[in-house]
Amino acid sequence: MGDPVGAPAVRRAVPALLPPLLLATAWLAWFGVLQWSVVRFRVPILLTLTAYTLLLGGWLVRRWVVREVPRWLPPVVLVGSVVLTLTVPLFSYLRGGWLTAALTVLAVGGLGCAALLLVPGRRGALLALGAAAATHAALATVAILGDRAPRIDVWVVLQQGADAMARGENVYTQQWSNSPGVQDFFPYLPWMAVLTAPGRWVAGDVRWMLLVWTLVLLAGLVALAGGWRGGGDRAPAASAGRGLAPRTPTQVDQAWTEPVLAALLVWWAALVRRGHAWWAVLPLALACASKQHLALLAPVLLVWQPFGWRRTLATGGLTAALVAPWVLAEPAAFVHDTVTTLLTFHPIRFANTWYLWFLNEHGVELPFAVTGLAMLAAVAAAVWMVGRRQPDVGEVLRWLALVLAVANLVNKQAFYNQFWLVGALVLASLVVPVTVRGPRAAAATPG
Repeated sequence: MGDPVGAPAVRRAVPALLPPLLLATAWLAWFGVLQWSVVRFRVPILLTLTAYTLLLGGWLVRRWVVREVPRWLPPVVLVGSVVLTLTVPLFSYLRGGWLTAALTVLAVGGLGCAALLLVPGRRGALLALGAAAATHAALATVAILGDRAPRIDVWVVLQQGADAMARGENVYTQQWSNSPGVQDFFPYLPWMAVLTAPGRWVAGDVRWMLLVWTLVLLAGLVALAGGWRGGGDRAPAASAGRGLAPRTPTQVDQAWTEPVLAALLVWWAALVRRGHAWWAVLPLALACASKQHLALLAPVLLVWQPFGWRRTLATGGLTAALVAPWVLAEPAAFVHDTVTTLLTFHPIRFANTWYLWFLNEHGVELPFAVTGLAMLAAVAAAVWMVGRRQPDVGEVLRWLALVLAVANLVNKQAFYNQFWLVGALVLASLVVPVTVRGPRAAAATPG
């Protein structure tokens, strides 16, 4: 099934097995060092993240194609993920039997998914997808039940923010009790609270809703691949890789919110690819109304014709409408929490970014003009290349991932969860069937 939107790409001639092998290696290295990165700053971690961000940039510039992935490669990557999770230092609030149970679920489920991916035909693909979803659900259940009150401010503000909304109060005027970090501001845009609160209201913990969003993400990968009739057999490997990546137990335990963003962005891409670009405005606006840094992606979508400037402006308008009740209720509190506090917030020394390298190694705090220029350069490069090429949605997802990766690397704060989102977008881009045309393209991608 060809991609109904976006011009087919001109592909570069490379050995057929090289791109998937590079990607498999990059995936394991990326998530391996991310598991190691919590909670520590190390120069090798920073260098690895930078190297693979440059590799992503090279992939985009050269337009290497991953037309076919050997059947044996995704199972090998899954086994590698299990090994990394069990061997690389893992930060978690789970202790004793709960931690053992979480690692056992991940190991057994990961190896089971790897075996099912080797089964030929659609039945094996369906079983692998189901196993990936069930394993992640079981893992999340163990993490939530095993640590009822994680000592992280993300969980505190989401839990107490949900309680505040249930009382009809504004999340931007709250004081958080027993928070190990932020005490007096809600760091996200308001719809992050709205989209996670049902977990607290229905089951007592926002992390149950983050599990739901992860399952929505896995369903989005199937939709993005074209459904089962249109190439959905690509989705099980991606779902297993996404749901069982190294350090997933801590991702769940810490209540990090990136599964919400990943699910919404993947469904945006799926709707655009399936010819429903106006419907795609809704998930994109919900994502933009949930976390501030997604505004960096808007200029890229503005010049990409399958979505285009009208829908991008409509997304901005809908985002503004979604956050307007909180802005109008307490404009000063809203701006304080979502803009000024974040700009002036102190650096956290175990963030693996170049900003922290200058600070930790040389005692120099880079001015915002420097980091802002680096972000703008990444956005400008993506805008120019996407506007010039008009690629398919898979390549656009990779450009969005590159913009976020560069922003992370130069920021004051960027941790496992922000880099997790970059990996999620790259993985999602790989489920999109490759479209090629012309003799040069055919010669470049022997299959």
